[in-house]
Amino acid sequence: MKKNFLIALVAMMLFTIGADAQSALPKGQTQVNFGVGFSNRGVPVYFGIDHAVHNNVTLGGEVSYRGYKENYRNDEYKHNVIGLSGNFNYHFNTLFSIPSNFDLYAGANVGFNIYNSPDNYNGDNVSGLGLGLQLGGRYFFTEKVGVNLEVGGGNAYSGGKLGLTVRL
Repeated sequence: MKKNFLIALVAMMLFTIGADAQSALPKGQTQVNFGVGFSNRGVPVYFGIDHAVHNNVTLGGEVSYRGYKENYRNDEYKHNVIGLSGNFNYHFNTLFSIPSNFDLYAGANVGFNIYNSPDNYNGDNVSGLGLGLQLGGRYFFTEKVGVNLEVGGGNAYSGGKLGLTVRL
């Protein structure tokens, strides 16, 4: 069942790539995103950029930072985490005839989280690869400025993020 759904979704995406309907971010356009994330360990801040490689497809990159304290074996440790990631998103505006001031998308990300923890820390927070999926949306107040909300996991955010988007 899941396999058939995935095949149907990919077929719909490929079919709509050639459509001329209004896309969320037309091919060749770029936008920047920044804001705060939701995490069970600290409040991440992020800055990212997305570039439309096709009318319904964007590739992007992101940098994030979060700091938090952890009590481990009766000691308190301060951690700093820097996240570097890349993402791929498919935008559903053409497929679902969504107005251009809205943007609904889903995709995948891959990145690396760099933990800076005290030398005497022996817990399980270590640097490493992060893989995740995301589902998000944007609402544009003007042609260039909007708010974004994204949910997902497997990266520096355990729940999602909220911020602003500026189309360049």
